[in-house]
Amino acid sequence: MQRFAGPVTAITTIENGVPSGLMATAVCSLSADPPSLIACINKAATAHDTILRQGFFGVSVLPDTLRAFADHFDRAKGADRFQGALWIMQTTRASLLAGASVAFDCRIAHVPDGYSHSILIGIINEILLPNENADKCLLWHRKGFVSVAAQARESQSG
Repeated sequence: MQRFAGPVTAITTIENGVPSGLMATAVCSLSADPPSLIACINKAATAHDTILRQGFFGVSVLPDTLRAFADHFDRAKGADRFQGALWIMQTTRASLLAGASVAFDCRIAHVPDGYSHSILIGIINEILLPNENADKCLLWHRKGFVSVAAQARESQSG
């Protein structure tokens, strides 16, 4: 699966005023009516149970310009992951990254079992385009962060 590139996203929620979150690459659109998406999260992740208890989550798609933040969010633990970035609180209380390419505020509609993962089916309450200039998505590929632009330039020059 390391050869299967996916967008780098921060999946977030908040419980008792404390933000909680994780990085996920198994996120995709589901339906236009109702607007919905799927996010698959590992049951062993520390934020997993918090997200399920709260019944809502945010999805912030990271642009390639936030690679350093992605490294920090991936390595830090608990609420420390949220340090060093501006977050926008939504109607569900999910925090969305102000520098995201696109961000979604979701309410959990259903949680099918996905073996080691829970499959969150989220109904989208709001869609934000907080960073209009962030049009290049950061990807996770071969156990590391890569830029779409770098891959495209390599293909064109070859």
